[in-house]
Amino acid sequence: MSSAAIALNPIGEDLSLSSFKRSAHCSPEPILVYLAVPGSSVIPMPVFESDSISSVKLRIQRCGGFMFKKQKLVFDGRELSRNDCLVRDYGVSDGNLLHLVILLSDLGFVTVKTVCGKKFKFHIERNRTVSYVKQHIARRGKDLVDLENHKLCHDGKELDDHLMIQDICSYNDAVIHLIVRKCAKVRTQPIDKALNLSILAPTATDKEECKKPLKREVWIEPFAVNPKIILSPVIKKLIQSALAGLKKGNPPVMSSEGTGGAYFMQDVSGKEFVAVFKPIDEEPMAENNPRGLPLSLDGIGLKKGTRVGEGALREVAAYLLDHPISGRRTSMCDEFGFSGVPPTIMVQCLSDCFNHSKQFDRATPDFKVGSMQMYVKNCGSCEDMSPRAFPVEEIHKITVLDIRLANADRHGGNILFCKEGEEGRIVLVPIDHGYCLPEDFEDCTFEWLHWPQARIPYNAETVEYIKSLNVEEDIELLRFNGWELSSLCARTLRICTILLKKGAERSLSPYEIGRVLCRETLKKESKIEGMIRKAKEAILPETCEAAFMESISQLMDRYLDELAE
Repeated sequence: MSSAAIALNPIGEDLSLSSFKRSAHCSPEPILVYLAVPGSSVIPMPVFESDSISSVKLRIQRCGGFMFKKQKLVFDGRELSRNDCLVRDYGVSDGNLLHLVILLSDLGFVTVKTVCGKKFKFHIERNRTVSYVKQHIARRGKDLVDLENHKLCHDGKELDDHLMIQDICSYNDAVIHLIVRKCAKVRTQPIDKALNLSILAPTATDKEECKKPLKREVWIEPFAVNPKIILSPVIKKLIQSALAGLKKGNPPVMSSEGTGGAYFMQDVSGKEFVAVFKPIDEEPMAENNPRGLPLSLDGIGLKKGTRVGEGALREVAAYLLDHPISGRRTSMCDEFGFSGVPPTIMVQCLSDCFNHSKQFDRATPDFKVGSMQMYVKNCGSCEDMSPRAFPVEEIHKITVLDIRLANADRHGGNILFCKEGEEGRIVLVPIDHGYCLPEDFEDCTFEWLHWPQARIPYNAETVEYIKSLNVEEDIELLRFNGWELSSLCARTLRICTILLKKGAERSLSPYEIGRVLCRETLKKESKIEGMIRKAKEAILPETCEAAFMESISQLMDRYLDELAE
């Protein structure tokens, strides 16, 4: 996961009425909303209905220290995702409750000082374990090569190798004793909310042995509704590696990113992540969501047109529909798809490290069902670099996927960038597809619309790939793998595939095609929504889907022909 700056000060009374200032020429009275912040009490916050969402987030950043890009605001079960929209556009009024979700950094800054006075620095993920820290220090410090054979203790108790650093450092005055031939101390403290670790060498020793916690029963297996499904070798290896890590005692590690529960699954060594597991009951607004989001009362998800509990199905669908350039995806296919979605499968997983309800009985096995995706080592996300640094063809492959699936949650934070080969060639990897294939287009947004590469038409290879797509075969592929698309989701896939094909045939750019699906403002319908409305008006209510799609196709032709002129 990528690193980013986070809160410098705890959020508090700075957001109250006493500190609120507004220029004298603004006549409307502010409304008072309440901000529900993780780990804090509800905070009153005055805003104007004419304030933009971005201005509200900037104020939270200024007063509370939470960086703009790391905030997600949720009201009435819907994310306030369009920063240029106004508070009143989302129907927020006096006395309403807003939920603030903070996306914390996964990286901490570590400084190591040896007994000889040597000093070196490195970054380490906060959700790494004590064992990983030992190994990491041993690799970096030649004098500490035998570090694994010794112990870390805190408050007179040995720290289990599977304990996470973020749990040890929950208090600023935490002191960890490193047991080596001569005693050492490891002091931890947050500096600008990044972990600072210093190893110093005093003289005392401490050989107290502590019992390690008993391992509980664990398991992972495919969750397949169709016995005819044959797992590909890469999927089998993915499940086997994650299971081996669990059996070895390496627990799932919750990511600090996202609005739902997402867990890094470790390999047998505990040194590497192999997969990311997302349980359906921990999705945003689901029963066991760990981020404090309210429960959805009507089943509608955080994005319009999606439903709570279907995010895992959509994650798998994005992988299945990302066909390799060599041909259609089959169950035995190990090739990465054209857009590079990591291999993903539905599994059921058993571990008591997940977020369970208060009534959860740890003595009774409780499997969680969700999507498991291969973990991809990366150099960060597209939020960490200027979009101009990315190759055109890498951006284009993301646009093909997003247009086709009407992705309602594409932003720079869920596009990873990697470097391959000696020359460091940049490769982009799209992740987080729990809001693709919605039943309507109201929340369809693509951040790449504002990137310069999106204004360049597709090359010949990409156009040929788009021509090869077959939407009816894709709907059947999803059905075979356990997801019977609703009629509206299937309609979305048909409309988007037709639009992509027609746009590519006319040499239109991803920007020109993508704009058809996205609203310019929250209240103004998109071009595709207008076409759907006109098609409904032009046909009889009981007309078949084929006639409706023919009407949409004709409307598309007229609009795209005008664009191409």
